[in-house]
Amino acid sequence: VGDGHMAQGDGEICVTAIETLMGVTCRFKVIKNTIIESPQAIVPLANPTDFGLTPEMRAKGFYQTTGVGPDLMSDAKQAVRAMIEWLVRDQGLSLHEAYAICSVAGDLKISEIVDVPNWVVSMTVPRGIFVS
Repeated sequence: VGDGHMAQGDGEICVTAIETLMGVTCRFKVIKNTIIESPQAIVPLANPTDFGLTPEMRAKGFYQTTGVGPDLMSDAKQAVRAMIEWLVRDQGLSLHEAYAICSVAGDLKISEIVDVPNWVVSMTVPRGIFVS
């Protein structure tokens, strides 16, 4: 899983965060006949006051895709492509709808630049915007 961080800014820019011992429980799901190029996850809302989401929407967290590699533009494209694929496959959207959701509801950012020569770009979309 990696090293435990008590605190870390988004971007981890100077080799270290505030390191700590940490216990982690992970749950994995096998998605048969699917190739995932880089990590994807359901993540909680880090700061519930940051977004104008209802409590029900906040409780559903975010779906996050990533792009990892030596070129930030390629990494960003990889993260967006992976999000579009998830939106089409799991949410039943068309390609055009998925692309539009990425533009209006997605958050694309550099998540890690400390591990030269590879960077991590992430895209998150709130899961609560979809009707169950």
